[in-house]
Amino acid sequence: MPIGKGRAVGIRGRRYAGTVTDPSLADDLALALAIAGEADLVALDRYRAQDLDVQLKPDRTQVTDADRRIEQLVRSRIEAARPGDAVLGEEFGDAGAGSRRWIVDPIDGTSNFVRGVPNWGLLLALVVDGVPQLGVVSAPALERRWWAATGRGAWLREEGRPDRRISVSGVSELAEASLSYNSLKGWDDAGRLDRLVELSRAVSRTRAYGDLWSYMLVAEGAVDVAGEFDLKPWDVAAIIPIVREAGGIATTVDGGESIDEGSLLVSNGLLHAAVRDALATR
Repeated sequence: MPIGKGRAVGIRGRRYAGTVTDPSLADDLALALAIAGEADLVALDRYRAQDLDVQLKPDRTQVTDADRRIEQLVRSRIEAARPGDAVLGEEFGDAGAGSRRWIVDPIDGTSNFVRGVPNWGLLLALVVDGVPQLGVVSAPALERRWWAATGRGAWLREEGRPDRRISVSGVSELAEASLSYNSLKGWDDAGRLDRLVELSRAVSRTRAYGDLWSYMLVAEGAVDVAGEFDLKPWDVAAIIPIVREAGGIATTVDGGESIDEGSLLVSNGLLHAAVRDALATR
């Protein structure tokens, strides 16, 4: 069931299809949440479908008809509601120019989607002057949706439960920390596997929850640190506002702020310096 099914999400009492002149961040967030609801319906309709069309892209990653349909839907809704905004998506590239750019990964975790693993979902962000200002992460097979906008906190919706504000953990010692590292191969390819193993010995618990879920668990306070390499802007832009509004820190593994640098390290903030030091190249 799509998260929030049956709940109308509009913009100042109007449906999102109408253009809003000089929109506020609240307007933008309402638009993003409404789009996420539609995207969930498309994704769930194709999830585990016997006729799912799966192809390999030039980089050898998978793409499905659901990825393409969802990104096309997102683009059409943004074009209708925010015709002056740029859009960057994983499947159809860059369109438009200006200080406001929407960034979309229609299905983060496509390999999971194809295999029937429920850890996948839409990542949708608005970046203004290079800074992610809002993010929506919707994982309908997990029956969860997370969202945040600058100054408005980070929130979680679970099917059948009231929306709740989320925050990172208060764990301050590495020896008590839980770490999610995603892919060992990714760390090895980046030349940081030895550093990761060293860090794993210093923490209390290591798991590879993977993809979007690792970072949302940090925002919820269930995990304390998560990171990975080989990322694109659409993999990270929606994550950053949610983690930061939950009270955490999101940077590259080396501490950078750009969404174009290819890695992501998120934490509850209290552990960030220690983790960065442990992962630093010697």
